[in-house]
Amino acid sequence: MSPSLKPEDSRVSLQRLDTYNPTDTMAALEKLLEPLGGMAAFVKPGQKVLIKPNLLSGKTPDKAVTTHPEIVRAVIKLAQKAGGEVSLGDSPGIGSPENVARKSGILAVVEETNCQFSPFETSVTIHPSGGTFHQFEVAQEILDADVIINLPKLKTHQMMGLTCGVKNMFGAVVGLRKPRLHLQAGTDKAFFALMLLELCETLAPALTIVDAVVGMEGEGPGSGDPVQIGALLAGSHPQAIDTVATELVGMESQQVWTQKQAIATNRPHTDLKQLELLGVPLETLKITGFRPAKMTDVNFGLKGGLKHLLRHSLTARPEPDHNLCRLCNDCVTHCPPAAMKIENNRLHIDYDQCIRCFCCQELCPHGALMTKQGILLKLSNLFQKK
Repeated sequence: MSPSLKPEDSRVSLQRLDTYNPTDTMAALEKLLEPLGGMAAFVKPGQKVLIKPNLLSGKTPDKAVTTHPEIVRAVIKLAQKAGGEVSLGDSPGIGSPENVARKSGILAVVEETNCQFSPFETSVTIHPSGGTFHQFEVAQEILDADVIINLPKLKTHQMMGLTCGVKNMFGAVVGLRKPRLHLQAGTDKAFFALMLLELCETLAPALTIVDAVVGMEGEGPGSGDPVQIGALLAGSHPQAIDTVATELVGMESQQVWTQKQAIATNRPHTDLKQLELLGVPLETLKITGFRPAKMTDVNFGLKGGLKHLLRHSLTARPEPDHNLCRLCNDCVTHCPPAAMKIENNRLHIDYDQCIRCFCCQELCPHGALMTKQGILLKLSNLFQKK
């Protein structure tokens, strides 16, 4: 588990940044970190620093799928200036790390700054104590670091509601081991959220900096729409960061499964009133009209056979748009329960096997998987809006 909580863990710094202009980005990041003691408070000379961005898939920066390369550039430079031996790595959901980093513009930044590119390729089993999960398979590269800088993109998430500081550390799990964890959780979102919380607490990044300049709304994290937010967030505790990020975009804690589970398990830093906010006032950065991902299930407290009988009405499911689908087979290859196949030149989904993890939608390079809500879920969603 993570080290004992420190008073500074409750501090979250905020700063405005409206564009990714390199000069403005560097200035904003320096201002962001100043109330926290600057980068030198987190990185000491000679330490091995691992920067962990969001490298979900090989999309260009304007799609808002990955951490913007100018944010990455500024963080690398600040960590190097503090004396760190800096490397950058992640394990994308689909595609090789090098190809994804190149297409997202991050590999060019790594090369220009003489940072070491360390794609997550080798898995090591670790055994945390005190939690529900007694082992994780994570990248050796992240374990070798003295300091982890967590660099998420603020986006909606079809399964978890929102992906930010906590969820971004799921990238420490290498390649096809991610679908295995999805399969283990099945349709139990609370169980999957608990796994994300315990994984993040085990790896304990020293610093989390959130790229919320342009975030993603709608059907994130891979197929949503870019949305201007104009903010940067930073702090030493990902849970505190996520609490502020949830408020920033106007979502409720119950809409974000990691937040919901953190509250249910009495974890710290879930109450905005108990956090120390520094820098630009949160109220001046909050946005309105942010579109969450479609609600994907509703719980009426049904049990056993009745719940199974009404499953399709109570949940949402991924549905192919055959006009957009290019039969690339990526979703079939990465479906945790192997519920998808291409037959007669069409993509088919076995909904009795589908666990509603939305990995297929998250990873589809063509945005060809939509969210179809069951009738009871649609009605529940309608009543909540009234």
